[in-house]
Amino acid sequence: MSITSLFNDSPDASLGILMSALAGIAAALAVALAMTVYFRMGYRTWRDVLRHGLAALAAAVLFVFVAYDMHHAALAYLGLNPSKPAVEFEIRMPKETLTAVSDTQIELHTDRNQTLALVDGVRELGDGRSVLRGVVALNHRTADRLLVVSLPGKGTFEFRLRLPAEPHRSEQFGPWHLADHIASPFAGRVAPQDAYTIRYRVF
Repeated sequence: MSITSLFNDSPDASLGILMSALAGIAAALAVALAMTVYFRMGYRTWRDVLRHGLAALAAAVLFVFVAYDMHHAALAYLGLNPSKPAVEFEIRMPKETLTAVSDTQIELHTDRNQTLALVDGVRELGDGRSVLRGVVALNHRTADRLLVVSLPGKGTFEFRLRLPAEPHRSEQFGPWHLADHIASPFAGRVAPQDAYTIRYRVF
């Protein structure tokens, strides 16, 4: 994490924490007013006690909510809020399959949405294979994640991400996994289990 991300001086961040602070002051005044009324008024019936008790409880709940909001606003201002996790992946396949990287489209399909991945480049291994690198955000909590790689004229390759709904971040890539489904003319010439694999990490 960079120094600039730790101390975010953007107008939006400053405005957010200022508004949260003002809301906190308002909530504190509301609680103080409710407590003053509570201790100075003489209650004659149980309805009065119940009514003012509920008012004091509502004020207390408001105070707690604003305190929580101010806490998160302060963390966001300092750049300490954890961002949504993302998956960095490497897909290993025959070199001739990756002749048109600029036309490659990679999507993360879940039971809740579809997200385009960012292709980060290709690295040749020197043994007739290449590695396609990329990154995709994890926007929802779900264990149903399928990475779909579409190469025009080359085929479609599907890789299921073996991750829990709330995956932990990792510095290291996991093991290589086989492709779950391949629809490609090259699949008949090269054994899929030997040529099309993926590994990834969450950060």
